[in-house]
Amino acid sequence: MTFRPKYITFDCYGTLTYFPMHQVAYDIYEGQLPPEQMHVFLKNFADYRFDEVMGDWKPYQEILHSALQRACRRHGLAYRAEHAKRVYDAVPTWGPHADVPHALTRVGKKIPLVILSNAMNEQIHSNVEKLKAPFHKICTAQDAGAYKPRLQAFEYMLDQLGCAPEDILHVSANPRYDIFPAQDLGIVNKVFVNRGHEPRPNDAYGFAEIRDINGLPALVGL
Repeated sequence: MTFRPKYITFDCYGTLTYFPMHQVAYDIYEGQLPPEQMHVFLKNFADYRFDEVMGDWKPYQEILHSALQRACRRHGLAYRAEHAKRVYDAVPTWGPHADVPHALTRVGKKIPLVILSNAMNEQIHSNVEKLKAPFHKICTAQDAGAYKPRLQAFEYMLDQLGCAPEDILHVSANPRYDIFPAQDLGIVNKVFVNRGHEPRPNDAYGFAEIRDINGLPALVGL
């Protein structure tokens, strides 16, 4: 791929920002489950988060509350609301993957950068500031009234940018949240950042693959 888009759009958490949500949950419930069951619990927590965002929009703290409560119920753990709040409050403290600031700044000097994130407005700006790169626009699920992978979130972003799906390059390390719905919406140019924490999508989804953001400049001819 060598494509010069009007905008490069990004997933934030996991793709640009280090996303240790599983570690926060582990720290809360450490010692309450055998190691093998703890691994399943953490996966269930992630899967329930995905399930929760598929419905009508609600604040992200409610997403975490419901997902964590469901995971605890499944594994016989006592749930407390302060546990979900602890996870929610940790999100704005997370910084970028080490490869992100320099490469992103390099690209951002030539092509406008945009974030589309499943975040609340009160969370995302702290994380974006830590990326140390110029961003043209930040689009959140709160603004869109929908979370990815719902197409409504992507449509909101395109409307805000005033462009068509074929005008952008969308970059994500999260196939379920980004690569799959982007394909469904007609976003032809996609980049999968294979950080090793998500299964590689099928080649039929038509994406370029990089290991980290250092590989992005070459894809846009920089």
